[in-house]
Amino acid sequence: MTPADELHAAAAKLRALTTALGDCRGPWYVVNREQRPYPQRIDNIGVPYVVASTTTDPSHPPTMADYIAAMHPGVGNALVKWLESWVGIDFSEHAAMAGDLAHALAVARQINGTAP
Repeated sequence: MTPADELHAAAAKLRALTTALGDCRGPWYVVNREQRPYPQRIDNIGVPYVVASTTTDPSHPPTMADYIAAMHPGVGNALVKWLESWVGIDFSEHAAMAGDLAHALAVARQINGTAP
């Protein structure tokens, strides 16, 4: 699989996942941030339903809920555009960008489940 294929596959997978969410488009927020004991509830702004909830040991901060809320579909859509922006660039002519391509491929491989 070429780097372009990997980038295309990751962008397509992420686009399909964010599109499938429909009304759950985000941004998301943690409703009961200070609630102890857990769970923390993540809701969708503007649409009245729960996106997710987390159950974590009460002695730890609610970082899992914050992470889920931060990675809403708007972030996914931005990542799709970023991944697609790398496709078609001739890196033999832009050697200085090779490190940036490596980062894009690392993200793509995580999305595709092919990361080493």
